[in-house]
Amino acid sequence: MAILNWLKKAGSFFTSTGAKTAEDGREQWPSRTAFLLASVGGAIGQGNIIRYPSQVFNNIGLQWFVPYLIAIFILAIPGLILEVSIGQAYRGGTVVAFNNVNRRLRGVGLASIFVSSVVVVYFAIILCWIMIYFRHSFTSPLPWTGRTEEFYYQQVLRQVDPIPGVIADGAVQSFTSYTNLSLIGETVGWSAFTWFCVFLCMYGGVGVTGRAVYFTMGLPIILTIILIGRCTSLENAGRGIKLYFATWNGDQLAQPDIWQTACGQVFFSTGVGFGYYISYASFNAKYANAVQDAFILVCSNCFFETVAAFAVFGVVGYLDINPSNTPRLGSFEIGFLTYPAAIVAMPGANFWAVLFFLTLMLLGISSTFPMLDVIATGVQDVYGRKIGKPLLSFILVVCAFLISLMYCTRFGYYLLDGVDRWINNLALVFVVWSEMSLSTTVYRYTDVLGQTGKPAYFLWNAGYFGGQILGVAIGHATSAPIGAGVGFGVFIAGTGAALLLAKTPDAEVPGFWNKNAFLRRFWFLAFYSGNQLRRDLNVIVASGKNWSIPSLWGPLIRYISSPILFIVYSFAYPEFWTLRNDPVYIFGFILAHVCMIAMVVCVLAPRFFDVFVPVERRDDGVRKYAPNVVEGILESDTLEREASGSGSGSGTASGDEKQVTEEGVKL
Repeated sequence: MAILNWLKKAGSFFTSTGAKTAEDGREQWPSRTAFLLASVGGAIGQGNIIRYPSQVFNNIGLQWFVPYLIAIFILAIPGLILEVSIGQAYRGGTVVAFNNVNRRLRGVGLASIFVSSVVVVYFAIILCWIMIYFRHSFTSPLPWTGRTEEFYYQQVLRQVDPIPGVIADGAVQSFTSYTNLSLIGETVGWSAFTWFCVFLCMYGGVGVTGRAVYFTMGLPIILTIILIGRCTSLENAGRGIKLYFATWNGDQLAQPDIWQTACGQVFFSTGVGFGYYISYASFNAKYANAVQDAFILVCSNCFFETVAAFAVFGVVGYLDINPSNTPRLGSFEIGFLTYPAAIVAMPGANFWAVLFFLTLMLLGISSTFPMLDVIATGVQDVYGRKIGKPLLSFILVVCAFLISLMYCTRFGYYLLDGVDRWINNLALVFVVWSEMSLSTTVYRYTDVLGQTGKPAYFLWNAGYFGGQILGVAIGHATSAPIGAGVGFGVFIAGTGAALLLAKTPDAEVPGFWNKNAFLRRFWFLAFYSGNQLRRDLNVIVASGKNWSIPSLWGPLIRYISSPILFIVYSFAYPEFWTLRNDPVYIFGFILAHVCMIAMVVCVLAPRFFDVFVPVERRDDGVRKYAPNVVEGILESDTLEREASGSGSGSGTASGDEKQVTEEGVKL
């Protein structure tokens, strides 16, 4: 009877939604912990255990952490603050949230959904490969013993080598040909199983998801700790750990590769741009501590992958491999070749194989359903309760399964690589660049137009965007630092012309910028939109004792984070030129550009995208001319009610939003 009672309690825990309903009728997370676990689960996946160590191995040495930590603070944290804050403040998924910033940014929100929908389909196939290994982990001896590569390529991927294409004399002579497109039955079966698990984690909304993540995140953390203990205790494990954490190769910091790799790793591992932070934050309590949550999410992800890497480097030392005797490692090589080879030689190999692949599977599931939830949230924002979450989840899962069948083929590995490369390196980077640069350009831009005039506004932004585009283009064309000079030159020329043509603002500006007319013009053109976005968001996310968005946040994402992302984005084009004879890379390249073109079209013609925004919220991003006036000053009784909550961070508005005058508010 005791066992039956325990099973009933366990069943009710996972089947009862436990969801709350906010005052505006929106579903709400059962607890802050549930939100944090679900959000960090989207970021923490197999990449933290296998991709991160491969990047560190290829740039071995403690100097790796210099660009890595810099990227965390200039890319990951500012980007996550933006996404969590607008999701929570504007109470909607990606399209609704960016529509509230400005209706011309609907395409950015839609692009996040597009990226998640493409990635989630092929990401699930990697879980199928993991499950094939997991199934074979119960066979003794392990079937990949002495034939690690053959097992991976022939029994898991079952790939058929294509007929290579030819590029000669600067032109494509023939395209790569894939001769076997047949489905692989076992991969199809595991794909169905994977999507069923995803359905179980999301069918009941955030209430069920909030309970499921205790399992999909809690258990992998425990298993990872066990793996770290075992791998670091292997014979000669210290050699690998020394490579990771006790070797300094300072000369590598002069090479661009390590900086590009570190930025890419931080960018991709934190999950900024996929949209699930915005979607999940929209189900938070409205006055939750968004900025603190953003810091917790980024730091949790980076701490996990940094610590989990000790397990891989224990294996590296055990196998006596290092960059001097081993080619560059990819994430698949670490996960499906290096780790399995080490497990074979361990006492109790089957146990450790089961543990390792179970950990990867659970981490993969925790990263899969948040991406599908991005789509679900977008649909429910438009149709409300006309379509229930169980039915919607079922429809999405079935559609995703059917689309994923193209990756369950004998050439699925090549197709996955072709799509993944350009969706990540082009579309995803472009989405986040657009989030940061456009949010600080078009937010309440009518105030800037009114204070400085249209010619000045457009000249300033022509210099800002033109400098990035021309600088990067010339830099790649000449392979010389002249590109940076041209970029800065265009920006300075645009700045000078804009300041000369601008009207002198009559609205208040911060003290230093009030010294003369040119400084007043400069402040409005350079900083107003980002600063006003910060102030308006702080009214909600910084209420009470909550952390506020810092004043440097706006200039940071506009003038440091955005140009860095654009440079990272530009590196993908030269790479495509060498792969333009392969149909799978062409397909991925086109897919990425469909996403980017849609964003540009939306900036120019936002009404084309009305269908993706609820009718009653389509004008939320249209604001009247009101320089320096903070939006949404909250009534004191509302704040007092929120202050009685359980530490969600409610109270009075932050200092610079409290004092309102006829002209606006203090800056």
